[in-house]
Amino acid sequence: METTLPLPFAVSVNVPPGLAGEKEGLTREEVSCLGVVFFEVTPQTLEKLLRFLAQHNTEFQAFFDVTRLQSRDDVVTLLDAGARRVFVRPEQLADFAEFGARVAPVVYGSNPSQLASATEHGLLVSGFDLAASEAVQFAKEAKAKKIQNLFVKPVPGTDLASLVNYTAQFDAIPILPSTGLSSKPEDGKLAVSKILASTWKSDRPDGLIPTVVCDEHDTALGLVYSSEESVGEALKTQTGVYQSRKRGLWYKGATSGDTQELVRISLDCDNDALKFVVRQKGRFCHLPQSGCFGDLRGIAKLEKTLFSRKQSAPEGSYTARLFNDEKLLRAKIMEEAEELCDAKTPEEVAFEAADLIYFALTKAVSAGVTLADIERSLDAKSFKVKRRTGDAKGKWAEKEGIKPATPAPAPAPAPAPAPEPKKEPASDKIKMQTYDLAKVSKEELYEALKRPSQKSYDAILKIITPIIEDVRKNGDKAVLSYTHKFEKATSLTSPVLKAPFSESMMQLPPETIQAIDISFENIRKFHAAQKEDKPLQVETMPGVLCSRFSRPIEAVGLYVPGGTAVLPSTALMLGVPAMVAGCKRIVLATPPRADGTVTPEVVYVAHKVGAEAIILAGGAQAVAAMAYGTESIAKVDKILGPGNQFVTAAKMFVSNDTNANVSIDMPAGPSEVLVIADSDANPAFVASDLLSQAEHGVDSQVVLIAVDLSDERLAEIEEELHRQAMELPRVEIVKGSIAHSLTVRVKTVDEAMEISNMYAPEHLILQLRDAEKVVEKVMNAGSVFVGQWTPESVGDYSAGVNHSLPTYGYAKQYSGVNLASFVKHITSSNLTAEGLRNVGEAVMRLAKVEELEAHRRAVSIRLDYMNRN
Repeated sequence: METTLPLPFAVSVNVPPGLAGEKEGLTREEVSCLGVVFFEVTPQTLEKLLRFLAQHNTEFQAFFDVTRLQSRDDVVTLLDAGARRVFVRPEQLADFAEFGARVAPVVYGSNPSQLASATEHGLLVSGFDLAASEAVQFAKEAKAKKIQNLFVKPVPGTDLASLVNYTAQFDAIPILPSTGLSSKPEDGKLAVSKILASTWKSDRPDGLIPTVVCDEHDTALGLVYSSEESVGEALKTQTGVYQSRKRGLWYKGATSGDTQELVRISLDCDNDALKFVVRQKGRFCHLPQSGCFGDLRGIAKLEKTLFSRKQSAPEGSYTARLFNDEKLLRAKIMEEAEELCDAKTPEEVAFEAADLIYFALTKAVSAGVTLADIERSLDAKSFKVKRRTGDAKGKWAEKEGIKPATPAPAPAPAPAPAPEPKKEPASDKIKMQTYDLAKVSKEELYEALKRPSQKSYDAILKIITPIIEDVRKNGDKAVLSYTHKFEKATSLTSPVLKAPFSESMMQLPPETIQAIDISFENIRKFHAAQKEDKPLQVETMPGVLCSRFSRPIEAVGLYVPGGTAVLPSTALMLGVPAMVAGCKRIVLATPPRADGTVTPEVVYVAHKVGAEAIILAGGAQAVAAMAYGTESIAKVDKILGPGNQFVTAAKMFVSNDTNANVSIDMPAGPSEVLVIADSDANPAFVASDLLSQAEHGVDSQVVLIAVDLSDERLAEIEEELHRQAMELPRVEIVKGSIAHSLTVRVKTVDEAMEISNMYAPEHLILQLRDAEKVVEKVMNAGSVFVGQWTPESVGDYSAGVNHSLPTYGYAKQYSGVNLASFVKHITSSNLTAEGLRNVGEAVMRLAKVEELEAHRRAVSIRLDYMNRN
């Protein structure tokens, strides 16, 4: 357990995937470099957080408020997964005494009397109000008590700079919301670089701070200097950026090519030195050695040598044989392990241990595993609290004459204490920010209506490009590897599930089958009605017949987000129009569950639409597999379907690669809804429509345009929004979404429609009197839901319209998925001799103007032939 934090603050983030780029705040990579994250856990978010810890528990020090968890086992599972510290109610501490410093109490509010709850392991003060009258006394008493590991989480809206200055008085650790931070100075945000610069102690006149640069093994590479500006730039670019005392900002590797990827920033215990942990490409030192303190030694040196030899070992050499002959390497590992077991003297043990490490690391390097990966695994194991018996397994125990121990019966679990009802503080009310068009300019309003910012496309590109390239080069092997890594479906041996799908994969309750069948038929009817009855034919002048006809796109790839989620609706919305259009080959791609299976609802839809296969992968790897094809996955001509930022970026990447020769449906962003309501609207209906999109993700945005609503009616909507939100299992996600959502008060429907058309929402809901008449005013929207009896969710599932829609304002340029998304149009021209005479002079004249003589002659030769005959 770390006794100190790498930095003097923690970052509060929403439940992943919010961590994959908190909107309008720090990106996931920037948070990772800072190292300490704080979550509030609920029973609904526990599984997602456990998956997060399984992948990142050495990348982040994760702290958790677990007061909403009712099961002691759930808290222990969090600790076992790598939680550095959990905060429980003071009366629960005795139940977790065995875990020592990893469990501490949490109290609420600003009352200094609550400091009495602090233990030797610390205290979390949540919902602290800096403006409260008792805050000054709180600071005095906290300073006098000298409480170690005192965490302070403020109420929403607290000025973060003031909080940092306030907590510094008594050495507390502020928990700062990611959405209020930035890597560099930015309006309305507190810069991380500024926090650090105000915290570190420099004895230099220029204020620079010594910075020790280390690799991931904590080997010191060199000593440099940092400034507030260089730290901000390093965070922003995720690279090694320092402050040269002579030349200003120093971007490491900008000229030499020996670049650095920033892993972590930390301060030492006295706050007078920084430490940068980096992944170094090439060498750090200007001399021919790895670092300024000399070359690598020991295991780190061996790893570098093995990676080099994996690339260039001479054919027939011993190292090459080890990399290429799996059986030989396996035999050597077992041989050296036995020799180590038989070693007696310290010298023999050291010698044999070195041999075993050599062959074990060769195995790791051959699998692409780095020493840092191994060290991360060791670190992760150190946080385990559920102990194994340590018994030897099977034949190894038998060989040594060890008899299996009879396990002692497990003690009956103690009943979990009943949780005390927790009142929701008034400051925690879930409420959107309100703007009145009569009091703000349109420019100010449009600025407020900007969507939550997405992660930089360049930043995402750095992540997805190696994945796409790997799949393109290594096919099935790469796809399967990423599925094992990201979906934990390690039992899979093939990345694709071929039709026909067995009945056992589609075992569903009758009511679920009926719901899917009803939705299927409604979607089919609506999209079948979009078919063109016959080719378009126009005689543009006598003898000149122009026509246009449609043909289905032959092979389409349909991306269905999944994993632990069940999304048959997306499979329907993409698969049914593909089937109606007559696409010859339909392929679905969806992440499998951890056991390697696909949710039966999605398999059933794939069966109904006639899909030939389901690719068992998600993310950029699934997009690449469809775009380029693999040994078992035939490439497609077009990729359609929603996904996260990485899926969207991968779709855009392959659509711009001529080697892929594939198109996509549309760019996309987080889900969104805009509701226009007047005094006839039912407040409960309005609130439910807003929440139906807010629960999609913390990056979703919802907007209410209130047309001439009284203060009382608007308050009713706000009360309904809060009440309904608190009943939702995804309330934490809703809170994140509502934080950047807003209500706009206008006087007229025309004003409302002007704002809506500027915003171009994915979903537009008209809860208005005479709503049908307002539809003609809609210029930009993905899909419109008319009247009080038309919630957006009917469009998501069963009405028949498509729910795959343009987001992030792209409704100004793109349509949602429809039948035309699965066909292309071909034109034809059919001229008679008379027709060529009629149009020929115009053609020849324009060809001459453009100096394309062969074009002109193609007409003149024919006309001359007619004239001669």
